Amino acid sequence: MKETIYLETTVVSYYTSKPSRDVIVLAHQQITRDWWDRALKKYDVFISQIVVEEAGSGDPEAAGKRLKILKEFTHLELNPMVEKMAQVYKDKLRIPPKALRDAVHLAVASVHGVDYLVTWNCAHIANGEVIKKLMRINEAFGIKTPVICTPEELMPEGKGE
Repeated sequence: MKETIYLETTVVSYYTSKPSRDVIVLAHQQITRDWWDRALKKYDVFISQIVVEEAGSGDPEAAGKRLKILKEFTHLELNPMVEKMAQVYKDKLRIPPKALRDAVHLAVASVHGVDYLVTWNCAHIANGEVIKKLMRINEAFGIKTPVICTPEELMPEGKGE
């Protein structure tokens, strides 16, 4: 049985976007493409309706590319427990209202017990302080906390894999 991944929207955006002129973003784009090609097939990959909504916004051409790539992935349900935990995370992790969807990503991955949440969002998701607090919250609720990481951190070892 393969390990599972919840794929957050930033990863899809970096994978499908035109090369950036910002060198850091460009590096993240290339890492994402390498990871997608080398590692993604090793996992069962899941998304949620929130990923689809985020991917579908913005420039219509770019949104079309993102939505096309997402069609192959299974959706995890936005059920009442996900909604409850998203609210808990929003409050306890002090996630601002404009970033409420970040709390939902955390809730979907946690409630559904995926192994990894893969993201480039280091403000509200892949952030050491957030992860430490999330682990405490999830422990109190008896929920497994996924490993939260960037594609770079989940790259297979060695060059030939």
